[in-house]
Amino acid sequence: MSPFLFWIFALLTVIFGAAVVVNRNPVASALSLVVSFLGLSALFMSLDAFFVGIIQVLVYAGAVMVLFLFIIMLLNLRAEEERRINWLALAGGVAVALALLIQIFLVISRFDPARKTFPPLPGSTIDDVRNIGALLFSNYNLPFQIVGVLVLVATIGVVLLSKRELR
Repeated sequence: MSPFLFWIFALLTVIFGAAVVVNRNPVASALSLVVSFLGLSALFMSLDAFFVGIIQVLVYAGAVMVLFLFIIMLLNLRAEEERRINWLALAGGVAVALALLIQIFLVISRFDPARKTFPPLPGSTIDDVRNIGALLFSNYNLPFQIVGVLVLVATIGVVLLSKRELR
């Protein structure tokens, strides 16, 4: 991946990660988290970790975010909008973030290997997805099935708990 694309995806991930914290609307915060996950997935793809990148999109940006949005919709959104900003806590957070950023730049400037790029990794001829699938369905078949049943029970429980009674 070219350095230009790396910086685009890295900035996308960091900016939308900050938007998760800054947004006062929980739905906008959750959607910012989805975009941050997509940028992180593109960074994994650039490292030739294709399986981790696809799982990042499918599991986190897909399934987990659907659950987050479902839970957010069950909550009272007005309670979050009525809260006031604690300026002292905000100033403290900004000060800690700036101190951490200065510390990172000082460490990178004084640590010689941190300024060098990594050598390219050798190409792999092993199919990761096939190996993970074979291992998952041979050695870990029973735990995999148990997790599937637990997720099904949790989904049914959420639907029953969120169901409103008709009067």
